Amino acid sequence: MTAEEITVTGTTEGRYGEILSPGAIEFVVALDREFGARRVQLLDRRRRRRTTRTDSLNFLPSTESVRSSSWTVAPPAHDLLDRRVEITGPPERKMTVNALNSGAQVWMADFEDATSPTWENVVLGQANLRDALDGTLDFTAPDGREYRVNGWLPTIMVRPRGWHLPESHLRVGGRPVSAALFDFGLYLFHCGQRQIDRGSGPYFYLPKLESHLEARLWNDVFVFAQEALGIPRGTIRATALIETIPAAFEMDEILYELREHSAGLNAGRWDYLFSMIKNRPDVVLPERSSLTMTTPFMRAYTELLVRTCHRRNAHAIGGMAAVVPSRDPVAAKRALNQVRQDKRREVGDGFDGSWVAHPGLVDTCREVFDQWLGEEPHQIVRKREDVQVTAVELLDVRALGVQVSEVALRTNVSVALRYVAAWLDGRGAVALNGLMEDAATAEICRTQLWQWIRSGTPTDYGVPVSAALVSRMLREELDVLSETGALDEDSARRFGQARTLLTVLLSERTCPEFLTLPAYLRHLSGGSPAPVPDQAPVAA
Repeated sequence: MTAEEITVTGTTEGRYGEILSPGAIEFVVALDREFGARRVQLLDRRRRRRTTRTDSLNFLPSTESVRSSSWTVAPPAHDLLDRRVEITGPPERKMTVNALNSGAQVWMADFEDATSPTWENVVLGQANLRDALDGTLDFTAPDGREYRVNGWLPTIMVRPRGWHLPESHLRVGGRPVSAALFDFGLYLFHCGQRQIDRGSGPYFYLPKLESHLEARLWNDVFVFAQEALGIPRGTIRATALIETIPAAFEMDEILYELREHSAGLNAGRWDYLFSMIKNRPDVVLPERSSLTMTTPFMRAYTELLVRTCHRRNAHAIGGMAAVVPSRDPVAAKRALNQVRQDKRREVGDGFDGSWVAHPGLVDTCREVFDQWLGEEPHQIVRKREDVQVTAVELLDVRALGVQVSEVALRTNVSVALRYVAAWLDGRGAVALNGLMEDAATAEICRTQLWQWIRSGTPTDYGVPVSAALVSRMLREELDVLSETGALDEDSARRFGQARTLLTVLLSERTCPEFLTLPAYLRHLSGGSPAPVPDQAPVAA
């Protein structure tokens, strides 16, 4: 059989070539050849499940024995024992330095929701991680300010892109490889042994899982990759994000599939709400600011997560504090008090750690967890056996009355438009209105708009939400930007592309599965073919 042609459509010069070495490319291609077909099958399974009736969302009878039997995950790695504060952000060079200097116990380098997957971002992001481990990471700003890592490094975890996304710049036989395997493979190839040599290990966050079969695929990838690179089995550790409704019914099963590599579960708020709309489009949700973690169906999900994790001796990691600290001392105090209250709820419910999006929130989050945990690294001993959550409680949104305010409607329009335009410009984490917005928050904004249009949700000024109303607000948002001189020729083009993309997505009869997939395929996946260097052996 003739070997399939391997092509790279993107620069391989300079630092790109260091990351895209022959051995690294061969390793990624080997992963995709081994697991690519299963990935496609599981994505097809996702689509089939979503077309079934809502009452199919339930705990699986076929895996009842997993839920009812006694088993635990592997003991945590020594540098994943204390995870009380985890900071997240894209592996962009300056932000990487700031995150590593933040004082958080863990930094999650995010190639997914916080990164616009330009070729530059995904490849040079890998170079930044390697530089951080080699002690050579620095950054000089245009104004001359210099940024360097202080010396001590927090535990590093990497979130690759989800199973649904391709990496179109690397193709095998004309077919793009899995973006998840691309991100995972490059990091493990270049940094896995580096992490082991410094007494740590290659640790990951797994996004947007929708079933234990997808977790099983990841576990098989880990086993294959460790064997290929000569890394002891079980060295890789991974935290699965429970940020989809189907996954909420399979938490035990996901932990079970990953048990020899598991580092617990994480509660992902915005993607969870996004998933609720996709899976229950008939049940209209109110504006996102009112959907707090104390909303009954959200509380059911987070308490079940803690109980499930602690029963299996696994860490439960809480959600994101996305506030960007204000320079106004009154506003900053108010925002930090909100963060403090939210983290107190999490630690009181039993979470072992939590996420922040900005270095300015690290101390506030740590203060709350320190007061509760003291010298203990976690609270897995709290089994939360008092928690009993049913399928009805996980899905119960019937008590929510919906009337959309004009402010909320315009906020969703503005955030969606501005974020997509920034994403097309290569920025995946964007400060808007005092919050750090990423792809997950943009997704909830645009899916809420889609749902409100479909249902004709009433507004507080008596006009139902419609495609025409949202279209007018998009145009008004652009007019405001133009009048203030905020749009040069390039940014005007990007905003035009963002407006067109949102208009198309909002006009679909069924809720489009993802925003970032069509945006990537239409705007970020191009490039000219480059020759692939001669292949080298996979083994490290």
